[in-house]
Amino acid sequence: MFYRESGQFKTGYAADQAIFPILQDRWSMLVILVVGFVGVPLIIDDYWANAVFIPFLAYALAALGLNILTGYCGQLSLGTGGFLAVGAYSSYKLMTAFPGMDMILVLLGAGAVTAMVGLLFGLPSLRIKGFYLAVATLAAQFFLIWLFYKVPWFYNYNATGQISVPPREALGFLVTTQKADVVVRYLFILSVVTVFAIAAKNMVRGRIGRSWMAIRDMDIAAELIGIRPFSTKLSAFAVSSFFIGVAGALIFSVWLGAAESGETFGILESFLVLFMIIVGGLGSILGSFLGAGFIVLMPIGLKNVLVDWFGMTAVFAKHVEITLFGVLIIFFLIVEPHGLARLWQIIKEKLRLWPFPH
Repeated sequence: MFYRESGQFKTGYAADQAIFPILQDRWSMLVILVVGFVGVPLIIDDYWANAVFIPFLAYALAALGLNILTGYCGQLSLGTGGFLAVGAYSSYKLMTAFPGMDMILVLLGAGAVTAMVGLLFGLPSLRIKGFYLAVATLAAQFFLIWLFYKVPWFYNYNATGQISVPPREALGFLVTTQKADVVVRYLFILSVVTVFAIAAKNMVRGRIGRSWMAIRDMDIAAELIGIRPFSTKLSAFAVSSFFIGVAGALIFSVWLGAAESGETFGILESFLVLFMIIVGGLGSILGSFLGAGFIVLMPIGLKNVLVDWFGMTAVFAKHVEITLFGVLIIFFLIVEPHGLARLWQIIKEKLRLWPFPH
């Protein structure tokens, strides 16, 4: 009833192939964008920006990149943390080597470098898959973190081994360091994530996205109908790494302001992003955002409930959080493998008929 499609006629190919062909979806997305770009800046402060909105958007972009590789192309990866580190360190080297470079160009450069690294580590996917590919990407995770830790050139020979973001502008607005206005930082990362989300949505609906899904569903049959596994898998690794590299640059430059390879981008980051797409939904753009929102907001909600309401210690609340993560992963893998995105799809299907019986 609320989601009825009757009367919504499509008179051309453009309308039929629109990203949001249903009027309710278009209005819902417009409302979300208006709230994000206009409403949130009116009420945002340092706490909400640094604890909720900026990490949510940065991790949503990282989850989006991993979902392209794992959810749409079926190539399991456990090296996300390493690729986030590549993006962060690449952006740092670009900012220090080219002081006048616009931050948008820095992000694109960091993404390009990460894409090349992703292509290199994606080569094993041409021969192995499944568990063996996961082990190969896990090796990439440890190698990249070790490389950034052992080679002083990457952190400009800093005695602490840490990288710190210098002040940088995007289109004339300061967007890095804690001196930047919190609204400007938020709008900058929101704009970047919005552009990349639209690009990802168009890619997965086009020829390249259909090729990824064909390889995911049955690679031998896909090869028989003319899809080249070599270029298709490598393109998925390149695009995925590009997205993750930009996310790593944003985490370092817009959110944290400083980073250290082993502490900031360790193996836990790889599993965290993987949890996001499992909980949110594999093979779903919406699922990447739902999963990132859930994983970012759940620890904050648990802390408020367990510590402030029930008087538990922060350490015990952290143990509860880790346990709950594991329980949720098992729950979604068994009960609803397609995650929160599938639950939202079921709700929409019920709204189409409500209040009539199904």
